[in-house]
Amino acid sequence: MTTSLFLFEGPQKKRRLDVCVAEGVEDLSRSAAQRLVRAGAVSVNGEIETRPAHTILPGAEIRVVVPEPPEGESELIATIQSFTVAYQDEHLLVVDKPVGLTVHPGPGHNSDTLVNGLLVDYPEIREVGETERPGIVHRIDRDTSGLMVVALTTDAYELLSEMIRERSVRRVYTALVRGGPEADEGLIDAPLGRDPRNRQRQTIVDDGREARTRFRVLERLSRTTLMELVLDTGRTHQIRIHLSSIGNPVVGDGMYGRAARGPGGLNRQFLHASTLAFKHPISGETMQLDSPLPEDLQTSLDAARRE
Repeated sequence: MTTSLFLFEGPQKKRRLDVCVAEGVEDLSRSAAQRLVRAGAVSVNGEIETRPAHTILPGAEIRVVVPEPPEGESELIATIQSFTVAYQDEHLLVVDKPVGLTVHPGPGHNSDTLVNGLLVDYPEIREVGETERPGIVHRIDRDTSGLMVVALTTDAYELLSEMIRERSVRRVYTALVRGGPEADEGLIDAPLGRDPRNRQRQTIVDDGREARTRFRVLERLSRTTLMELVLDTGRTHQIRIHLSSIGNPVVGDGMYGRAARGPGGLNRQFLHASTLAFKHPISGETMQLDSPLPEDLQTSLDAARRE
C-alpha cells in the first residue's frame, strides 16, 4: 500500500474531506476518495474520519492509505472507455482524450483508464514500453482534455520517447486564465519540484527540474484571457503552476488557483491540449493534428466573451 500525507491550506475557508482527498492524491477520483474515507483509510489530524462530507479547515493534516490491488488483479485488464482516435497507423495512434479520463492505472484507478480502454482494440500494446503503462510516452492530467500520442510498436515507442526527451514534439495547449499577463507573449522559466508541504503538489523551487513554458495571448476579455501555451519541457502540472506563478491561474483550477466555477458554469479547469506536431518516428512524415475546444470549454469561452 501507499501512504499520502498532506496539509489542506485552502484557498477556501473550508472543504469536504472527499474533495480534499481527491485533489490531494494524484489521479484519484472523487468516488474512489469517498470509498477510501468510508473504509477508514483516511485520517484527519491523527483521527480516522469515515464521513466523506466531513468539513476540513485550512491547516488540517490529512493522511490517506491507498491499498495495493488484491492478489491476481495486478495484470492490466481491457475495459471499454470513451475516447476519440484522431489518427492511427500500424506504428502509433493519436488520442483525443476527454476530461475525467486518467491516462494509466494508479491508486484508485485500476481498470477505468485510457490504457485499459486501449487494450480493448490494441491488445498488442501490452508488449510495448513499461508494463504498468504500455504504449504511453507522455501524459496529460485527468482533468485536462486533448491530444496525446500512443506507441503501438516497440520501435515507435523508443523513437517517440527519445523525441519527447529531446523536445522535438510540439505540444500546444489552449487555456482560459483569470486576469491576463501584461505582455502579449513571453517565456516562463521557473524550475519545478515537489512541494515540501504537500507531496501531491508541485511548486517552483530553486533546485527543481528545468521547466519552461512559452505563452501567447489569443484574446483579452473583461475578466479573463484566452492564451496559447507551448511546452518547452513537460513537467507535472507545469502549465498550471507557471500560469499561477505570474498571477493568472487557469480558470477552474482548484489546486493551483481558485475552485470557483468558470464562466458558463464550467466545473473543471479550462486547459486543452489543442495541437500536437511531430515527425513520424518511422516514415519521417511531418504531422500536425489539431483538436477544437470541447463543448463545455467552448460554452465557457462564449460566456466569458459576454461578460
